[in-house]
Amino acid sequence: MNLPELHRATLLRRYKRFLADIEWPDGTTTTVHTPNTGSMRQCATPGATVLVSHSDNVQRKYPWTLELIEVNGHWVDTNTQRSNKVVAEALELGTIEGLQDYAVHPEKKLGDSRIDFLLEKTDQHQTQRMWLEVKNVTLMITRACAGFPDAVTERGRRHLRELMMAVDQGDRAGVLFLVQRAEAQLFAAAAEIDPAYAEQLAVALNHGVEAFACQTQSDDTQTRIVRRIPVVV
Repeated sequence: MNLPELHRATLLRRYKRFLADIEWPDGTTTTVHTPNTGSMRQCATPGATVLVSHSDNVQRKYPWTLELIEVNGHWVDTNTQRSNKVVAEALELGTIEGLQDYAVHPEKKLGDSRIDFLLEKTDQHQTQRMWLEVKNVTLMITRACAGFPDAVTERGRRHLRELMMAVDQGDRAGVLFLVQRAEAQLFAAAAEIDPAYAEQLAVALNHGVEAFACQTQSDDTQTRIVRRIPVVV
């Protein structure tokens, strides 16, 4: 997925969840919007190089948006509002192994939740349905293993329960972990951060929910899925 025009700066601090202060090369500072609901641990490090975009929307209080952060020499896309768009593009292009040839319908209600995607295809006059929830991953729990979540998430556990319900109804259901760390060789639940989520994920997978870990590659022009990596329970 193509990114907006980006400008380089230095991160001073991230605070109040959705705000960050950055310093420009000329030494001036600006408060920017941070579209990420997680803790951004390992990423929101003071002194890190960041890429930000500008909006011409005059109604925005903070016209600048934090988009990417450089971590260990690689760009990490921390804008969780873009995650579904990156996945949608890959689904439409058929580049995610195991999720090809589906019609893609975003934001469909399942139980008490809205699931990111409902995928449908007709095979031998029967419609197959696949519910898919997307989780953005920016945390490394070991030198080679990415993990989710980076903060306790009751919402994430609820989504897993809804996906299990979809399996009970005869549909496919899965959670796609969008791994934004170039170092990652595999993915696992971050049990030390949220043991309840790790336990719920194991239960869901045993129940028939599928897990996909898809690694992205980001630069100053695009973020795209490049490969699947193993999921370790």
